[in-house]
Amino acid sequence: MNHLERMQKNLPYIASKDGLPEMRLKAQQLCFEINSLSPMELEKRSLLFGQLLGKTKSHFYIEPPFRCDYGCNIELGEDFYCNYNCTILDVGKVTIGDRVMFAPNVAIYTAGHPIDPTLRAAGYEYGIDVSIGDDVWIGGNVVINPGVTIGNNVVIGSGSVVTKDIPSGVVAAGNPCRVIRPITKEDANYYFKDRPFLPEYMEDK
Repeated sequence: MNHLERMQKNLPYIASKDGLPEMRLKAQQLCFEINSLSPMELEKRSLLFGQLLGKTKSHFYIEPPFRCDYGCNIELGEDFYCNYNCTILDVGKVTIGDRVMFAPNVAIYTAGHPIDPTLRAAGYEYGIDVSIGDDVWIGGNVVINPGVTIGNNVVIGSGSVVTKDIPSGVVAAGNPCRVIRPITKEDANYYFKDRPFLPEYMEDK
């Protein structure tokens, strides 16, 4: 098993071997091109993201700047929206569901290094997959660590550091991130804290 195959299987590997530096360089070049485009060049941006990312649906929007390690290990669901300055270290696979929204400065880190300094010095690292379900909103400056699974219909509060799995249907926040409360039907009555979502706000629907 070569080091690319080890990386793909979430096993310890060495990032300087078996074509991995060339793969990262290709992703860096595509990110550079994407981040250097004029905001008016939306079609070209979408085409470049299509070359960079492993899997996308027909509708997605990513606001530059965007950075990743490989790109090919990222899979996006339908209607994904990502705000400015997202970083995804996709050593492990990153799977994102439908109708997911990222606020600015979201970071997903599948990559890690051994605690033992001798193993680190030998060049070993690892990547553990991250999965995000459908209808999830990730707040600004959230960090998602290796191996985390986030369920469906979840809100992660700004500044959270997600170190463990988050179940479906909850608001979660904090460092480390923890469940604050369930999401209920009552939440449909408000758009921010105690500010009511009135019927006239839906007049364009």
